[in-house]
Amino acid sequence: MNTYETKLLLDVDRFRQDGSDTFVLKEADTKIPDLYESDDQYDALLHSLTDELDELQQRMFAHNRYGLLAIFQAMDAAGKDSTIQKVFSGVNPLGLRVYSFKRPSEQELDHDFLWRCLVNLPERGTIGIFNRSYYEEVLAVKVHPDLLTEKQRLPEDLLEKPEKIWDHRYEDIRHIEKYLHRNGFPVVKFFLNISKKEQGKRLIKRIENPAKNWKFDDQDVVERGFWKEYMKAYEETINETATEHAPWYVVPADDKKNMRLIVAKILVEELKKLKFRYPEVNARQRKTLQQLKEVIEKQDKD
Repeated sequence: MNTYETKLLLDVDRFRQDGSDTFVLKEADTKIPDLYESDDQYDALLHSLTDELDELQQRMFAHNRYGLLAIFQAMDAAGKDSTIQKVFSGVNPLGLRVYSFKRPSEQELDHDFLWRCLVNLPERGTIGIFNRSYYEEVLAVKVHPDLLTEKQRLPEDLLEKPEKIWDHRYEDIRHIEKYLHRNGFPVVKFFLNISKKEQGKRLIKRIENPAKNWKFDDQDVVERGFWKEYMKAYEETINETATEHAPWYVVPADDKKNMRLIVAKILVEELKKLKFRYPEVNARQRKTLQQLKEVIEKQDKD
């Protein structure tokens, strides 16, 4: 008989950034004490959370008034893929929309910077999951400004003052997330905060383990050389785009199991804030259902 706690008691607000205070990245944890006492308890805690997440999503699907967009941003090897896989493993796939955004295609570069994400927003009743997102446009592109001038096909007059472009993009992002919130699509954003040392360990494991060689990209090492620039870009982005209706959650990522539990708990708490319910059945509908039940029972006797 299990004697450990199977309900995660955690105040997720400790990880929440809503713009009310200035966010300082170097003060954010990359590791916290384990939220579980054993692997068995971790499995039980995660299972409990995924069950709750599934029930909430089903209720949202039946209500069909709200949708939710969950955005995952992080440095390479922080665990975005595995976190999405584990946290949503118990949720009905019909209620999920998962998109992974890589380097922009030629078609995507022919559009505005938000387009490729906006065309993949979730429908009402579903959870949309973005593995990377339009935030790459103020992260990777800001770290590598040559992408802005050489790849993004912006009008020349806009490039005369490139520093203004970042302010405009932050503003556009704030506006689109406010728009989504006003239309019943709250946005929850996760920054999986891994330390440089832990990232290095994971990249080396990808090299040493033949089964993970396919996940290793030479560009990961190149990007690692811009660590300080990326940390500055993340800090600025979070400060510029964290709002009450579209908060950032800065989740310690050095321990993957802790990270998954925290992300799952945050999603459960965010969904609980939405006022959805199963549709109510009136007296006439109940009478019809009872009649149909009797038809089914009669069919079984024939």
